[in-house]
Amino acid sequence: MATKKVTVTIPEDLLDEIRADAAERGLSAYVAEALRFKRDRDRLLELVDWLQEEHGPITEDEHAAALVELDELDAEHEQRRTAGKHHAGEAA
Repeated sequence: MATKKVTVTIPEDLLDEIRADAAERGLSAYVAEALRFKRDRDRLLELVDWLQEEHGPITEDEHAAALVELDELDAEHEQRRTAGKHHAGEAA
């Protein structure tokens, strides 16, 4: 996969936290993963908007079910991230 170097400005306290979390993976990998995650959520929100235009607003039950699914996805994402940290530690 091709990569390109860019310059971004990040608040110093946030950067310190990210560097601590990203230690073994590296800052670039951490930021790329975060950007993919944000892009995917933005795309999902666009899909929700389109679906609501096509089919009308969602019900409270549908909204609650969607929040449960998002929580499950977040938990899966965290589990993979934690497993990646653990696995990287074993390789060292």
